Amino acid sequence: MSQQHIPARSTRSEAAVATVAPRRDWWREAVIYQVYPRSFADSNGDGMGDLEGIRSRLPYLRDLGVDAVWLSPFYASPQADAGYDVSDYRAVDPMFGTLLDADALIRDAHELGLRVIVDIVPNHSSDQHEWFRRAVAEGPGSPLRERYHFRPGRGKNGELPPNDWESIFGGPAWTRITEPDGTPGEWYLHLFAPEQPDFNWEHPAVGDEFRSILRFWLDMGVDGFRIDVAHGLVKAEGLPDLGTRDQVKLLGNDVMPFFDQDGVHEIYRQWRRILDEYPGERIFVAEAWTPTVERTANYVRPDELHQAFNFQYLSTYWDAGELREVIDRTLRAMRPVGAPATWVLSNHDVTRHATRFANPPGAGTQIRTAGDRETGLRRARAATLLMLALPGSAYIYQGEELGLPDVVDLPDEVRQDPAYFRGDGQDGYRDGCRVPIPWTREGSSYGFGDGGSWLPQPEGWGELSVEAQQGVPGSTLEMYRTALSVRRAHPDLGAGDSVEWLRAPEGVLAFRRGDFVCVANTTGESVTVPAHGRILLASGEVTEADGETKVPGDTTVWWTTG
Repeated sequence: MSQQHIPARSTRSEAAVATVAPRRDWWREAVIYQVYPRSFADSNGDGMGDLEGIRSRLPYLRDLGVDAVWLSPFYASPQADAGYDVSDYRAVDPMFGTLLDADALIRDAHELGLRVIVDIVPNHSSDQHEWFRRAVAEGPGSPLRERYHFRPGRGKNGELPPNDWESIFGGPAWTRITEPDGTPGEWYLHLFAPEQPDFNWEHPAVGDEFRSILRFWLDMGVDGFRIDVAHGLVKAEGLPDLGTRDQVKLLGNDVMPFFDQDGVHEIYRQWRRILDEYPGERIFVAEAWTPTVERTANYVRPDELHQAFNFQYLSTYWDAGELREVIDRTLRAMRPVGAPATWVLSNHDVTRHATRFANPPGAGTQIRTAGDRETGLRRARAATLLMLALPGSAYIYQGEELGLPDVVDLPDEVRQDPAYFRGDGQDGYRDGCRVPIPWTREGSSYGFGDGGSWLPQPEGWGELSVEAQQGVPGSTLEMYRTALSVRRAHPDLGAGDSVEWLRAPEGVLAFRRGDFVCVANTTGESVTVPAHGRILLASGEVTEADGETKVPGDTTVWWTTG
């Protein structure tokens, strides 16, 4: 099906990782940087980021101090959902470049000591995927319809959906097709947009195809995969009614007949055996929204995946009691399966934490108001140092190292999030965290590219740019660089699976890990705590006197006692 090809090289998988410094179990404490390709860097001036743009900025990521880069989808796609509707899993969409560009990016990243993780989207394809197009064209009874969830409708004339499931993006999770003879026909399942029909993972051809896709990209040299909707592949037998409305509000709170079914785990055991055939410790990370962190732990058992995003942590407000509870539960849940915790504060689907923490608690993960920008940035910086002090791996979303807020005032006519155009689903305000990032103080797109940007950047964006912050003491960018440098150099950071909690004032978290101590003040007021040795880094201005340290509100401090 692919329209692009690179020469076959039997030694590619070994050569691809040869220049990345070997470090056993590197992923257990890695810091991984998410690149959203359309919004990172534009090399050809068309207003859209691309692979060559990413490749040109790899030295920046090396200097930032991350271990790996995760690329959101760049596959061939009609872009109904920003590339998460894939029409060809073995081709690069022309808007991003070619397979040769992908090959060059992977090679350059490895030469710089960076690993490359790519998205894989196994829950659904594009409705323009060859399988789906043929399934519709061939009519009822086509064997290809068995690779998706086609069903006759209910009602006298099949005019009602097969069950009551709702799309995550709003509206019913079913769309009725017009058959080749022009008559109303069967319905197909799509948990997301109608342009994203769900695969039927009970059909063996689906599993065969994705195992082949994994090998294709592993042979290209990628170091792992982030699995989109990892919890969604298997549906409950018979596709039973859920029996309730507003189903999206239940997500993450209960086991659903279309999410977090136990059958997904056999799929990932098969995938793990493939990954383990390749050198260089390749990894899987799951996007798995589950009711509890204990359910999340099921995805990272020793014979399954390596990491799973901790969405319970991401969803927790800047509150000491709530944070301590989710940290303890996470570490306790991961310990029996021998997996590292995987911490994250922002990504391409949620409001950036600099804006989330600028708003009152309970506002959710998609927010429409800017809130108190100064408070939000102060808390975001403190939250980052807290996250990077915890045992396990951490993910950084592009631009958070600049302290970028969400752009909450985008005009309606420029929005592209499909959920925005369908009611009763996700809020549809994900575009705000996807605005192209600024590299320079000036220019039509602040250094993103020569041809503007696919989403408008706000005035004043240049003052948050890499150019404006680079080398400036106290800037958010320099705080991230210092934090990652200290984390890499300090043996007690990242490693291990536990923390030793210390006594602290109300609203303050304090813990020790070897000769490292972290104190996070989540209150809005200054507190005085014992000095724990030499200060390594602080997210705000602190003062020391007579063996005590005055920690301002919404500030985190790192010490070493060694």
